[in-house]
Amino acid sequence: MVGSAYPTVNRMSKPSAVTLNPMPRHVAIIMDGNGRWARKRLLPRVAGHQAGVDAVRGVVESCAKKGIEVLTLFAFSSENWRRPASEVGLLMELFLQTLKREVKRLHSNNVRLRVIGERTAFDPKLQQRIAEAEATTRDNTGLTVVIAANYGGRWDITQAARNVAQKVEIVALKSNDITPELLDQHLSMSDLPEPDLFIRTGGEQRVSNFLLWQLAYTELYFTDTLWPDFLAPAFDEALLSFSKRQRRFGRTGEQVEQAQGA
Repeated sequence: MVGSAYPTVNRMSKPSAVTLNPMPRHVAIIMDGNGRWARKRLLPRVAGHQAGVDAVRGVVESCAKKGIEVLTLFAFSSENWRRPASEVGLLMELFLQTLKREVKRLHSNNVRLRVIGERTAFDPKLQQRIAEAEATTRDNTGLTVVIAANYGGRWDITQAARNVAQKVEIVALKSNDITPELLDQHLSMSDLPEPDLFIRTGGEQRVSNFLLWQLAYTELYFTDTLWPDFLAPAFDEALLSFSKRQRRFGRTGEQVEQAQGA
């Protein structure tokens, strides 16, 4: 999904603007640990996923209050189909019910909802609900919440390359015309700023095929906190860590300090 209905922005020039911002524009999160949270409480895994929805609501509210522009959440990866069929079915039903329940709340708070990923694999009822949620919130101007569902970073880059290849066939692009900027225009979030801060809960320290292209200059933050326990204080701790980092984008620390003092 290229997202061509949305305006495009030039994201590839961003690393040249070196500033130390106390608040990220875009936060991306892998919400890990729902199953372990439930197991520790002798509950079925679905109870952990249900508790995880409450944590999502809290982080969305925090981002909106803090003026963060974009929040991207990894809800279901293209590899998650390998899980037991019963759990996948419960996740799909939870996704559907959450959309039904939360879209009105998001819309009333001026939040725009986007879903990225290969949605054709979903049940038609869920596909319709996704389209309706996006249409309802499309013109909202507050926080943008992006849900990555049946998404993979390699899929994203592949479908972008496929779209560029179509341009080669149609308008006879030359090899020198294929640039990072051109490929970037065909990625799922081409109209949004790239993530400034990546958070993964649950103790694992890997990006797991999430936003592989977009995370090139992103600050990474890992925490042992399980996702249902990732409440406002834990989120604030991640933001505090981000605020203390110097983002150099290939420059020296001295160059960054000079640019900030200019």
